[in-house]
Amino acid sequence: MVSLGRTTIKILLLDIETAPNIVHTWGLFNQFVAINQIVESGFTLCWAAKWLGEKQIIYSGLDTDTSKNMVKKMHKLLNEADAVITYNGNRFDLPTLNKEFVKLGLKPPAPYKKIDLLNTARSKFRFVSNKLDYVAQFLGLGAKEKHKGHSLWVGCMSKDAASWKVMQKYNKQDVVLLEKVYKVMLPWIAAHPNRSVHEQAMVCPICGSKHFQKRGTANTQAGVYQRYQCSNVECGHWFRDNKNMVRGTMKAASLPV
Repeated sequence: MVSLGRTTIKILLLDIETAPNIVHTWGLFNQFVAINQIVESGFTLCWAAKWLGEKQIIYSGLDTDTSKNMVKKMHKLLNEADAVITYNGNRFDLPTLNKEFVKLGLKPPAPYKKIDLLNTARSKFRFVSNKLDYVAQFLGLGAKEKHKGHSLWVGCMSKDAASWKVMQKYNKQDVVLLEKVYKVMLPWIAAHPNRSVHEQAMVCPICGSKHFQKRGTANTQAGVYQRYQCSNVECGHWFRDNKNMVRGTMKAASLPV
């Protein structure tokens, strides 16, 4: 795993759990459900989050808070984040939260960089399954919290205390796994926030290490650039500076290869 030192960039790990839609239907297979058959649309049950590099897992759910307070707390966290790490968050977690925000009349949170590890899993590797549970186990990082399936969500919607206890553990464990998978996949993540920009120094743009070696040159149509490889054995990311070695007119800054 990649060891991350102190950094000024604030990265939030996030996972949410939602209630299913409740609808009227006359069958179980290949059904078309009209909007007038919707009894209740899905909503956020709870969320768990933590700041990268910190120990505390922050949690809020309908077992401990009102829906309004739960949503506002998440809005506040996103306002503070420079980047947000999720697993399928670009299509699920973040749009779902945006739906909750607009429903409450909240404005969009401050812009943040999205790091969706599902995209990395699909684009960089060929896992048998891209589900977080499988990927984490394949990499030897642990597994999701076991539970009884759909009935767990039904129990939480029925305000069953025992179900909520399991749900909270399940939600928090997803964030723990998310951080572990992130640290392993870190040097593979495309368009990761450039740490050298935040550090105001020449560092590995991915892990922030100050230890790297010159490794040949990167040749482009625009010129020739010094290429480096991070010396952190748990990273090894390749990157280059932006000083054209032919013209030598640009200020050096760390950029991905």
